Amino acid sequence: MAKDIDWDSIRFVVFDVDGTLYSQRRLRLRMAGELIAHAVARGSLTNLRVLRAYRSLRETIGEEEIDDFQASLMARIVARTGEPAERIEAIVSEWIGRRPLAHLASCRYDGLVELFSGLRRQNKAIGIYSDYPAEEKLQRMNLSADYILTASDPGVGIQKPHPRGLQMLMQRAGVGPAQTVLIGDRPERDGLAARRAGVLPLIRSAVAREDWLTFSSYLDPVFAALRTEETSG
Repeated sequence: MAKDIDWDSIRFVVFDVDGTLYSQRRLRLRMAGELIAHAVARGSLTNLRVLRAYRSLRETIGEEEIDDFQASLMARIVARTGEPAERIEAIVSEWIGRRPLAHLASCRYDGLVELFSGLRRQNKAIGIYSDYPAEEKLQRMNLSADYILTASDPGVGIQKPHPRGLQMLMQRAGVGPAQTVLIGDRPERDGLAARRAGVLPLIRSAVAREDWLTFSSYLDPVFAALRTEETSG
């Protein structure tokens, strides 16, 4: 587990979103309940089939580091499910985009509001680098960032572990890799993207990961230096 980072040398702290800012397991359990209830009420497994294909194929395309990934993703889902693109887009928009938003506030990890406040007190910029749309998720979690970039944004078009998005984010923030930390939850995606960009990765994990700096909670000692400067009266 990570014990100490030279936060004085860091000017830019970049966060992944899903699984990093909130409990993805808790959210998925709630969404699974909604999906099953909806499938029973409608007597249809179409949503379940499409969403299973979407998640699986998006993972595969991320591993393959395909440029302009959204076009490839849609073509593969259509081929696997036999559903038209318009129907797939509607299902993904509803069940991946809209419905989970209602649960995010209650799934947000403890200590994040205080950590974001501490980063701002110490004049460190906050970035978001996600494979999925992030702005409305941040709003629902009562969090905000100085720079936000996602894999589907213009000029990116490729998912982690490709470092393009992180490199663009640093350029926008006007910082170099040595001044940046990326906080994520997946070594094989967030961690590798950081390393390929020359950035220090810090991985949220309940267990130690060999060759990775990890932490289990935003209340861990590794963040203590960012929580010590409280506003004085």
